[in-house]
Amino acid sequence: MAQRTVLVLLFDDVQSLDVTGPVEVFAGAELHTPGTYRIRTATLDGAPVRTSSGLTLVPDTSLAEASDPHTLLVPGGQGTRRPRRDPGLTDWLRDHGPRAQRLVSVCTGAILLAEAGLLDGRRVTTHWAYCDKLARDHPAVEVDPDPIYVRDGHVATSAGVTSGIDLALALVEEDLGREAALSIARHLVVFLRRPGNQAQFSAQLAAQTAQREPLREVQQWITEHPAGDLTVESLAARASLSPRHFARAFRAETGMTPGRYVDRVRLEHARRLLEDTADGVEEISRASGYGTSEAMRRAFVRTLGAAPAEYRRRFRSVPTH
Repeated sequence: MAQRTVLVLLFDDVQSLDVTGPVEVFAGAELHTPGTYRIRTATLDGAPVRTSSGLTLVPDTSLAEASDPHTLLVPGGQGTRRPRRDPGLTDWLRDHGPRAQRLVSVCTGAILLAEAGLLDGRRVTTHWAYCDKLARDHPAVEVDPDPIYVRDGHVATSAGVTSGIDLALALVEEDLGREAALSIARHLVVFLRRPGNQAQFSAQLAAQTAQREPLREVQQWITEHPAGDLTVESLAARASLSPRHFARAFRAETGMTPGRYVDRVRLEHARRLLEDTADGVEEISRASGYGTSEAMRRAFVRTLGAAPAEYRRRFRSVPTH
Protein backbone atom coordinates (compact mmCIF):
# COMPACT_ATOMS: atom_id res chain seq x y z
CA MET A 1 0.00 0.00 0.00
CA ALA A 2 1.43 3.35 -1.06
CA GLN A 3 1.99 5.91 1.67
CA ARG A 4 -0.38 8.87 1.50
CA THR A 5 0.98 12.31 2.30
CA VAL A 6 -1.43 14.51 4.23
CA LEU A 7 -0.48 18.18 3.96
CA VAL A 8 -2.15 20.54 6.44
CA LEU A 9 -2.11 24.26 5.71
CA LEU A 10 -1.38 26.57 8.63
CA PHE A 11 -1.94 30.32 8.90
CA ASP A 12 -2.34 32.95 11.60
CA ASP A 13 -5.59 32.69 13.57
CA VAL A 14 -6.26 29.14 12.42
CA GLN A 15 -8.63 27.16 14.68
CA SER A 16 -6.33 24.80 16.54
CA LEU A 17 -8.84 21.94 16.81
CA ASP A 18 -9.44 22.08 13.05
CA VAL A 19 -5.79 21.13 12.75
CA THR A 20 -5.17 18.82 15.67
CA GLY A 21 -8.42 16.84 15.43
CA PRO A 22 -7.83 15.42 11.94
CA VAL A 23 -4.07 15.18 12.54
CA GLU A 24 -4.65 12.94 15.56
CA VAL A 25 -6.88 10.69 13.45
CA PHE A 26 -4.33 10.32 10.66
CA ALA A 27 -1.50 9.91 13.18
CA GLY A 28 -3.51 7.19 14.89
CA ALA A 29 -3.98 5.48 11.56
CA GLU A 30 -0.23 5.57 10.95
CA LEU A 31 0.35 3.94 14.34
CA HIS A 32 -2.29 1.32 13.58
CA THR A 33 -0.95 0.57 10.10
CA PRO A 34 2.61 1.89 9.73
CA GLY A 35 3.55 3.30 6.36
CA THR A 36 0.07 4.49 5.41
CA TYR A 37 0.23 8.22 6.18
CA ARG A 38 2.92 10.89 6.26
CA ILE A 39 1.63 14.05 7.91
CA ARG A 40 3.16 17.39 6.99
CA THR A 41 2.27 20.95 7.99
CA ALA A 42 3.17 24.06 6.03
CA THR A 43 2.77 27.83 6.12
CA LEU A 44 3.36 30.30 3.32
CA ASP A 45 6.87 31.19 4.48
CA GLY A 46 7.65 28.30 6.81
CA ALA A 47 7.35 30.52 9.90
CA PRO A 48 5.38 29.59 13.04
CA VAL A 49 1.79 30.79 13.32
CA ARG A 50 -0.41 31.70 16.25
CA THR A 51 -3.81 30.02 16.46
CA SER A 52 -7.00 31.84 17.42
CA SER A 53 -6.71 30.34 20.92
CA GLY A 54 -3.16 31.62 21.35
CA LEU A 55 -1.24 28.39 20.70
CA THR A 56 1.85 28.59 18.52
CA LEU A 57 2.19 25.98 15.78
CA VAL A 58 5.55 25.33 14.14
CA PRO A 59 5.25 24.01 10.57
CA ASP A 60 7.41 21.37 8.95
CA THR A 61 8.05 23.44 5.86
CA SER A 62 6.92 26.29 3.64
CA LEU A 63 4.31 25.88 0.94
CA ALA A 64 6.93 26.68 -1.68
CA GLU A 65 8.97 23.66 -0.59
CA ALA A 66 6.05 21.31 0.02
CA SER A 67 5.52 18.53 -2.50
CA ASP A 68 2.06 17.92 -3.91
CA PRO A 69 0.21 15.72 -1.38
CA HIS A 70 -2.30 12.92 -1.71
CA THR A 71 -4.62 14.70 0.75
CA LEU A 72 -4.59 18.47 1.10
CA LEU A 73 -6.35 19.62 4.28
CA VAL A 74 -7.40 23.23 4.75
CA PRO A 75 -8.57 24.10 8.29
CA GLY A 76 -10.75 27.03 9.25
CA GLY A 77 -10.74 29.70 11.90
CA GLN A 78 -10.68 33.46 12.19
CA GLY A 79 -7.75 33.60 9.78
CA THR A 80 -9.98 32.49 6.89
CA ARG A 81 -12.24 35.48 7.45
CA ARG A 82 -9.72 38.31 7.84
CA PRO A 83 -10.34 40.97 5.14
CA ARG A 84 -6.61 41.61 4.75
CA ARG A 85 -5.51 38.00 4.60
CA ASP A 86 -2.37 37.32 2.58
CA PRO A 87 -3.56 36.54 -0.98
CA GLY A 88 -0.59 34.23 -1.41
CA LEU A 89 -2.46 31.46 0.38
CA THR A 90 -5.38 31.58 -2.05
CA ASP A 91 -3.00 31.84 -5.00
CA TRP A 92 -1.13 28.73 -3.81
CA LEU A 93 -4.39 26.82 -3.38
CA ARG A 94 -5.53 27.83 -6.85
CA ASP A 95 -2.30 26.48 -8.36
CA HIS A 96 -1.75 23.38 -6.23
CA GLY A 97 -5.23 22.38 -5.05
CA PRO A 98 -6.18 20.66 -8.32
CA ARG A 99 -3.08 18.45 -8.04
CA ALA A 100 -4.19 16.83 -4.78
CA GLN A 101 -5.93 13.50 -5.11
CA ARG A 102 -8.16 14.45 -2.20
CA LEU A 103 -9.09 18.01 -1.23
CA VAL A 104 -10.42 18.43 2.31
CA SER A 105 -11.63 21.40 4.33
CA VAL A 106 -12.65 21.74 7.95
CA CYS A 107 -15.05 24.45 9.09
CA THR A 108 -14.44 27.76 7.26
CA GLY A 109 -11.49 26.31 5.38
CA ALA A 110 -14.16 25.95 2.69
CA ILE A 111 -14.06 29.73 2.27
CA LEU A 112 -10.41 29.54 1.17
CA LEU A 113 -11.17 26.71 -1.26
CA ALA A 114 -14.09 28.66 -2.70
CA GLU A 115 -12.00 31.80 -3.13
CA ALA A 116 -9.48 29.70 -5.04
CA GLY A 117 -12.27 28.52 -7.36
CA LEU A 118 -11.95 24.90 -6.23
CA LEU A 119 -15.56 24.43 -5.12
CA ASP A 120 -17.44 25.75 -8.15
CA GLY A 121 -20.19 23.37 -9.22
CA ARG A 122 -19.78 21.23 -6.12
CA ARG A 123 -22.02 20.50 -3.14
CA VAL A 124 -20.24 21.51 0.07
CA THR A 125 -20.81 22.45 3.68
CA THR A 126 -19.11 24.60 6.30
CA HIS A 127 -19.77 25.87 9.80
CA TRP A 128 -23.49 26.66 10.12
CA ALA A 129 -22.79 30.31 10.97
CA TYR A 130 -21.02 30.89 7.63
CA CYS A 131 -23.13 28.86 5.21
CA ASP A 132 -25.15 31.89 4.11
CA LYS A 133 -22.02 33.94 3.55
CA LEU A 134 -20.37 31.17 1.54
CA ALA A 135 -23.45 30.78 -0.64
CA ARG A 136 -23.85 34.53 -1.09
CA ASP A 137 -20.20 35.21 -1.95
CA HIS A 138 -19.82 32.17 -4.22
CA PRO A 139 -23.07 31.51 -6.12
CA ALA A 140 -21.43 28.80 -8.22
CA VAL A 141 -21.05 26.69 -5.07
CA GLU A 142 -23.96 24.57 -3.81
CA VAL A 143 -23.91 25.04 -0.03
CA ASP A 144 -25.76 22.53 2.13
CA PRO A 145 -25.98 23.91 5.69
CA ASP A 146 -27.27 20.75 7.33
CA PRO A 147 -24.73 17.86 7.18
CA ILE A 148 -21.63 17.59 9.32
CA TYR A 149 -19.64 16.68 6.21
CA VAL A 150 -20.16 16.30 2.48
CA ARG A 151 -18.31 14.27 -0.14
CA ASP A 152 -18.48 15.41 -3.76
CA GLY A 153 -15.99 13.51 -5.87
CA HIS A 154 -12.48 14.04 -4.56
CA VAL A 155 -13.58 17.09 -2.55
CA ALA A 156 -14.68 16.64 1.08
CA THR A 157 -15.87 19.53 3.24
CA SER A 158 -16.93 19.45 6.87
CA ALA A 159 -18.85 21.64 9.27
CA GLY A 160 -17.54 23.27 12.39
CA VAL A 161 -14.52 22.22 14.42
CA THR A 162 -15.08 18.69 15.79
CA SER A 163 -16.74 17.51 12.58
CA GLY A 164 -13.23 17.45 11.12
CA ILE A 165 -12.61 14.40 13.30
CA ASP A 166 -15.69 12.69 11.86
CA LEU A 167 -14.57 13.43 8.32
CA ALA A 168 -11.01 12.25 8.99
CA LEU A 169 -12.34 8.98 10.44
CA ALA A 170 -14.49 8.52 7.36
CA LEU A 171 -11.45 9.03 5.13
CA VAL A 172 -9.40 6.55 7.16
CA GLU A 173 -12.24 4.03 6.94
CA GLU A 174 -12.25 4.55 3.18
CA ASP A 175 -8.48 4.02 3.00
CA LEU A 176 -7.88 1.29 5.58
CA GLY A 177 -11.25 -0.23 6.42
CA ARG A 178 -13.75 -0.10 9.24
CA GLU A 179 -11.68 -1.96 11.82
CA ALA A 180 -8.81 0.50 11.56
CA ALA A 181 -11.17 3.46 11.89
CA LEU A 182 -12.93 1.82 14.84
CA SER A 183 -9.62 1.22 16.60
CA ILE A 184 -8.66 4.89 16.21
CA ALA A 185 -12.08 6.07 17.36
CA ARG A 186 -11.82 3.93 20.47
CA HIS A 187 -8.39 5.34 21.23
CA LEU A 188 -9.68 8.89 20.85
CA VAL A 189 -12.82 8.01 22.85
CA VAL A 190 -15.18 9.19 20.12
CA PHE A 191 -17.88 7.50 18.09
CA LEU A 192 -16.55 5.53 15.13
CA ARG A 193 -17.99 8.36 13.13
CA ARG A 194 -21.17 10.26 12.93
CA PRO A 195 -22.76 9.81 9.50
CA GLY A 196 -22.02 12.67 7.15
CA ASN A 197 -25.68 13.45 6.64
CA GLN A 198 -26.24 13.86 10.37
CA ALA A 199 -27.46 17.38 11.05
CA GLN A 200 -24.97 19.90 12.43
CA PHE A 201 -27.49 20.47 15.22
CA SER A 202 -29.58 18.10 17.27
CA ALA A 203 -33.20 19.17 17.58
CA GLN A 204 -32.41 20.65 20.97
CA LEU A 205 -29.57 22.73 19.55
CA ALA A 206 -31.28 23.58 16.27
CA ALA A 207 -34.24 25.00 18.14
CA GLN A 208 -33.86 27.93 20.46
CA THR A 209 -34.54 27.24 24.12
CA ALA A 210 -37.92 28.68 25.01
CA GLN A 211 -37.86 31.58 27.43
CA ARG A 212 -41.00 30.61 29.32
CA GLU A 213 -40.57 27.75 31.76
CA PRO A 214 -43.71 25.80 30.69
CA LEU A 215 -42.46 25.70 27.10
CA ARG A 216 -38.95 24.70 28.19
CA GLU A 217 -40.46 21.88 30.21
CA VAL A 218 -42.43 20.73 27.18
CA GLN A 219 -39.25 20.69 25.08
CA GLN A 220 -37.55 18.52 27.68
CA TRP A 221 -40.57 16.24 27.99
CA ILE A 222 -40.64 15.67 24.23
CA THR A 223 -36.98 14.65 24.30
CA GLU A 224 -37.52 12.23 27.17
CA HIS A 225 -40.77 10.73 25.82
CA PRO A 226 -40.51 10.41 22.01
CA ALA A 227 -43.09 7.60 22.05
CA GLY A 228 -45.58 9.58 24.11
CA ASP A 229 -48.65 11.50 23.00
CA LEU A 230 -46.98 14.47 21.31
CA THR A 231 -49.97 16.00 19.59
CA VAL A 232 -50.33 19.76 19.82
CA GLU A 233 -53.39 19.28 22.00
CA SER A 234 -51.53 17.07 24.48
CA LEU A 235 -48.46 19.31 24.60
CA ALA A 236 -50.62 22.42 24.97
CA ALA A 237 -52.41 20.86 27.94
CA ARG A 238 -49.03 20.10 29.53
CA ALA A 239 -48.11 23.78 29.15
CA SER A 240 -51.56 24.88 30.41
CA LEU A 241 -52.22 26.76 27.16
CA SER A 242 -54.82 26.51 24.44
CA PRO A 243 -53.59 24.54 21.39
CA ARG A 244 -53.63 27.64 19.20
CA HIS A 245 -51.78 29.78 21.76
CA PHE A 246 -49.29 26.98 22.45
CA ALA A 247 -48.47 26.41 18.77
CA ARG A 248 -47.96 30.13 18.18
CA ALA A 249 -45.86 30.63 21.33
CA PHE A 250 -43.76 27.51 20.72
CA ARG A 251 -42.83 28.60 17.21
CA ALA A 252 -42.14 32.18 18.32
CA GLU A 253 -39.78 31.07 21.09
CA THR A 254 -38.05 28.07 19.51
CA GLY A 255 -38.00 28.98 15.83
CA MET A 256 -39.86 25.85 14.68
CA THR A 257 -43.34 24.40 14.91
CA PRO A 258 -44.14 21.77 17.55
CA GLY A 259 -44.65 19.19 14.81
CA ARG A 260 -41.24 19.81 13.26
CA TYR A 261 -39.57 19.68 16.65
CA VAL A 262 -41.25 16.35 17.43
CA ASP A 263 -40.23 14.97 14.03
CA ARG A 264 -36.58 15.83 14.63
CA VAL A 265 -36.54 14.41 18.15
CA ARG A 266 -38.09 11.13 17.00
CA LEU A 267 -35.70 10.80 14.07
CA GLU A 268 -32.68 11.42 16.30
CA HIS A 269 -33.92 8.91 18.85
CA ALA A 270 -34.42 6.25 16.17
CA ARG A 271 -31.00 6.93 14.67
CA ARG A 272 -29.27 6.54 18.02
CA LEU A 273 -31.02 3.22 18.65
CA LEU A 274 -30.11 1.95 15.19
CA GLU A 275 -26.48 2.97 15.69
CA ASP A 276 -26.00 1.89 19.30
CA THR A 277 -28.32 -1.06 19.99
CA ALA A 278 -29.23 -4.40 18.46
CA ASP A 279 -32.97 -3.77 18.88
CA GLY A 280 -35.18 -4.72 15.95
CA VAL A 281 -36.60 -2.13 13.57
CA GLU A 282 -40.17 -2.78 14.76
CA GLU A 283 -39.14 -2.27 18.38
CA ILE A 284 -37.23 0.90 17.54
CA SER A 285 -40.12 2.32 15.55
CA ARG A 286 -42.44 1.90 18.55
CA ALA A 287 -39.86 3.26 21.02
CA SER A 288 -39.31 6.33 18.85
CA GLY A 289 -42.97 7.16 18.47
CA TYR A 290 -43.51 6.08 14.88
CA GLY A 291 -45.85 3.25 15.74
CA THR A 292 -45.00 1.16 12.70
CA SER A 293 -41.82 0.33 10.86
CA GLU A 294 -43.34 1.64 7.64
CA ALA A 295 -43.93 5.08 9.19
CA MET A 296 -40.31 5.15 10.37
CA ARG A 297 -39.08 3.98 6.96
CA ARG A 298 -40.91 6.85 5.24
CA ALA A 299 -39.42 9.37 7.68
CA PHE A 300 -35.89 8.03 7.12
CA VAL A 301 -36.17 7.98 3.34
CA ARG A 302 -37.69 11.45 3.26
CA THR A 303 -35.06 13.02 5.53
CA LEU A 304 -31.94 10.89 5.11
CA GLY A 305 -32.42 9.25 1.74
CA ALA A 306 -31.93 5.77 3.24
CA ALA A 307 -34.24 3.20 4.82
CA PRO A 308 -33.57 2.23 8.49
CA ALA A 309 -32.00 -1.11 7.58
CA GLU A 310 -29.58 0.56 5.17
CA TYR A 311 -28.82 3.28 7.69
CA ARG A 312 -27.98 0.67 10.33
CA ARG A 313 -25.82 -1.30 7.94
CA ARG A 314 -23.73 1.76 7.20
CA PHE A 315 -23.53 3.38 10.61
CA ARG A 316 -24.11 0.84 13.36
CA SER A 317 -21.56 0.78 16.19
CA VAL A 318 -22.64 -2.58 17.68
CA PRO A 319 -23.40 -5.95 16.07
CA THR A 320 -27.07 -6.60 15.33
CA HIS A 321 -26.94 -10.34 16.02
